[in-house]
Amino acid sequence: MTTTQNSRPDGTGAAGAGGPTGREAPIDDPDTGPAAAAGEAAGTAAAIGEAGGAAPLAAEAGQVSEKEARQVAEAARESAWDRPSFGKELFLGRFRLDLINPWPRSNPDDVARAEEFLGAFGAYLDSEVDGAAIERDASIPDEVFHGLARLGAFGMKIDRKYGGLGLSNLHYCRALMRAGSISPAIGALLSAHQSIGVPQPLKMFGTAEQKQRFLPRLAGGEVSAFLLTEPDVGSDPARLATTAEPTADGTGYRLNGVKLWATNGTVATLLVVMARVPAAEGRRGGITAFVVEGDSDGITVERRNAFVGLRGLENSLTRFHDVFVPKENVIGGEGKGLKIALTTLNTGRLSLPAMCVGAGKWSLNVAREWAADRVQWGRPVGEHEAVAKKLAFIAATTYGMESMLDLCCLLADDDRNDIRIEAALVKLYASEMAWKIVDELIQIRGGRGYETADSLAARGERPAAAEQILRDLRINRIFEGSTEIMHLLIAREAVDAHLSVAGDIIDPDAGLGRKAKAGVRAGAFYAKWLPTLAVGKGQAPGAYAEFGPLAGHLRHVERTSRKLARSTFYAMSRWQGKMERKQVFLGRVVDIGAELFAMSAVCVRAYAERDTRPENVELADLFCRQARLRVEELFTGLWSNTDSVDVAAAKRILAGRYAAVEEGVATPPADAPWVARWTPGPSTEPDVRRRIPPAH
Repeated sequence: MTTTQNSRPDGTGAAGAGGPTGREAPIDDPDTGPAAAAGEAAGTAAAIGEAGGAAPLAAEAGQVSEKEARQVAEAARESAWDRPSFGKELFLGRFRLDLINPWPRSNPDDVARAEEFLGAFGAYLDSEVDGAAIERDASIPDEVFHGLARLGAFGMKIDRKYGGLGLSNLHYCRALMRAGSISPAIGALLSAHQSIGVPQPLKMFGTAEQKQRFLPRLAGGEVSAFLLTEPDVGSDPARLATTAEPTADGTGYRLNGVKLWATNGTVATLLVVMARVPAAEGRRGGITAFVVEGDSDGITVERRNAFVGLRGLENSLTRFHDVFVPKENVIGGEGKGLKIALTTLNTGRLSLPAMCVGAGKWSLNVAREWAADRVQWGRPVGEHEAVAKKLAFIAATTYGMESMLDLCCLLADDDRNDIRIEAALVKLYASEMAWKIVDELIQIRGGRGYETADSLAARGERPAAAEQILRDLRINRIFEGSTEIMHLLIAREAVDAHLSVAGDIIDPDAGLGRKAKAGVRAGAFYAKWLPTLAVGKGQAPGAYAEFGPLAGHLRHVERTSRKLARSTFYAMSRWQGKMERKQVFLGRVVDIGAELFAMSAVCVRAYAERDTRPENVELADLFCRQARLRVEELFTGLWSNTDSVDVAAAKRILAGRYAAVEEGVATPPADAPWVARWTPGPSTEPDVRRRIPPAH
């Protein structure tokens, strides 16, 4: 068995294609991430797409095959590309700078309204909200809920005709960033309420009557939550066990099941609940989204869950027993639940990187001031090379994350672009990089970085809560799509063009006729596409000259995007149907794409700001230099790695071959299961829901 794979593609390979078809479902799941990461053989995926709608669930929830699980996940994804996508083109080796340059601009009227709100919002947070107290008490006070409601913070994304503020994605994310800098728990409260809770799915898929009935309540301060994850269902929605049985009189449904990790679940008065409608004659059934009144008979909040960070988070374990939901509360129709959730997340997941950007800004401030003030060995610590390198990484990466986020928001606001790949990339990139930033901050601060803010204050020092932000940030690599899930999600979209033309070639269920047609399609596609990967604008010394000192970085992005496309094609040709199993390889492909997108964003932004913020050209150059080194390392890892050895070792580890390594320590007791089971029926636990009293 070899430990490396040394073949390095130069853009050619066998004329076959295959690849991953991982897809996520937005499960608020701190275990596996809000994702349904299931791969599907290309031909099967294409067959599902032709069938249309949601794939039927297996006959019995909890007893599904790998193929059935993948069919459900694949059927939920958006298959059409009816608008341009910078990210999609980038993975195909086409550097469409025209899609992001010139830098998009917000509507001036929207900006004026938003700035007025942000000013009042920031002033309220600074004067009336005690983030340290929320951390100590693990609770957001009632009066903070009231204050946020008065300002309209619960309706930031709700249209003004329903009583909301109607903020753009850009200004909504800036508000979340500001709130998170005071208390990440407040940022999570507002984000879960508006990004994955009731407002966004109703805005996109609700009927006029549903919007009129529910949105004014939510804009006025009622809180919503999203419930999909179950105790034994995380990344595999095909196993969803919560049922919605149609009533005999046809007026509604009866919900039965248990939902885990519902952010805002203990305080929400309106819920989006995903439940399985059984198939029957004349009824296809499938996972369906319902708006459920939080105080309905039969709902019991059995637990408020506690986590390593976000101590003010109101997160629940909720049981439904014969809960009646009128048919008028179905969102989008039966069987459309996962598709609705995934479409909602295209813009909804921008809220999480907003708080990551905020964490980067906070960390940069603390690192800069501390490193300038603290003297060791006769010089400020920031002047020592080991610390200087960390400062440069924090500053450049924060600028890079913010550039990616702002660009995604602006593209989403003009609604002329498909940003499903870009939004996923910035979520993935920001959650990973923010964690590294705060880890470096802890290292720069030394022992004080590990010390709590209260302990620092008690000794008369500035209470910079670096250890808290480290704890609070860690969940972002899991929330709304874990890093591993996001890699598969983005990889699926990145190879979509290949699957659409050549998927049947590797489908074991495809007959000779389908394979022959796929061969013809693939031949025509690759005859046109492959030659475009050989030469491009990035090889012209004077290309992108208008970008001045940043032109070389853009030429590098153009050349590297073609190299990435060649590498992806070579891998698909080599592994074909086995490609979906090459998850670490796919992760590297996606990470390269994320770096290229980030480099593009910082260059275009810095160029747009060159007159008002000339120093940002320096930051963009710094970021691109660092990113290019990371990309080079990732390309090396594509073909020189220990992936196959690691997989083989993992099988032996799981079989217990190396269990002796675990000896000599006390391990967790084995008297309870890793995943708690639940049984249908009424709750036997006290209801621990929290109801915010009316404001006086």
